[in-house]
Amino acid sequence: MRHWQGWLLSAGTTEGTVDQAVNKAVQFRDKIWNWVTDADMWANVLFAGLRIIFLFILTRILIKVVYGVIDRSLDRKSSRGMLANTRRFSTVGELLKNTVTIVCNFIMILLILSEFNFKLAPLLASASVLGLAIGFGAQSLVKDVITGFFIILEDQFAVGDVIATGGFKGTVEMIGLRTTKLLGSNGEMYIIPNGTIANVTNYSMANALAVVDVPVKIEQSLEETLGVIRQALEGIEERNNNVVAFPNVLGIQSMSTSEYVVRVTANTLPNKREVAQRQIQSDIKKALEQQAVKEAERAEHEQAEAEAKAQPESETQSGAKALADEELSVPASEQQTARQAARTGLLEQAAGEVKEKREKPDGT
Repeated sequence: MRHWQGWLLSAGTTEGTVDQAVNKAVQFRDKIWNWVTDADMWANVLFAGLRIIFLFILTRILIKVVYGVIDRSLDRKSSRGMLANTRRFSTVGELLKNTVTIVCNFIMILLILSEFNFKLAPLLASASVLGLAIGFGAQSLVKDVITGFFIILEDQFAVGDVIATGGFKGTVEMIGLRTTKLLGSNGEMYIIPNGTIANVTNYSMANALAVVDVPVKIEQSLEETLGVIRQALEGIEERNNNVVAFPNVLGIQSMSTSEYVVRVTANTLPNKREVAQRQIQSDIKKALEQQAVKEAERAEHEQAEAEAKAQPESETQSGAKALADEELSVPASEQQTARQAARTGLLEQAAGEVKEKREKPDGT
């Protein structure tokens, strides 16, 4: 009996639970249907979406307009001569554009959040407190930003300049408030935090000086060598636009027992020192090669003339030597017989002349 009573009670409880679940499902369905069919809600969503799109488009238009104002303003100042270096003005322009972009996008995000019923006052307060905490925790970041600000404010270097700092040398590709990017000569990109920039060497502020040392053999005449170098460098300003003025041939820079070194200097455009040095070295090398060829031809001509003058003397000496050789080739006995015959002939000739004088009548 008790078993059947418990079963009936449990069956009643199960039916009640099912009814409750069905009622909840019906209520949830009604809520979804009411939400889907709520015209006011969808109107608010539509208007909010339109406002967000309008804010986005307005922000983009505002950024473009401010960009144009910055470009026209800097162009006007540059044309008036207020900014002599265009690279400096382009650096300032890019920084202003980045600042405008960040500010406009930040304001746009805040306005979009307000469309979703976010309370901006607590958000801004928490952001300020968070920024203060980050400032205390990231002192190096604050140092980078402050140093970058003073780099731009003091115009230490600009985009396009060739600088050396901290063992790195390259062309400035970007200057930011936190980092500076340098492009090395071999294509490597250096990203340097502004806080670590202590000393900067700027190679783009003034003209460079090209220095070329020319080694010459000690046997070469100094005046002739200086004349050849000056002649070789004539018109180098037209051949290479990087050379500002005619190079200076300073003279002997150093000297040893085997050679002396002639130094040549030239003013060049900024960052064009290596190009000008290669041009000067090439011109001097060609001139020295031509001088060596001329000296070799002159030496050959003098040698030929000396050989021509020495040829008759050598022929006379060779004839006398041949006669002496012939005498030496005759035996000593034959030479003695010839001498005796010659002596006998001379005695007979003298005796005949005396006899003729005696037989000649005196004419008395």
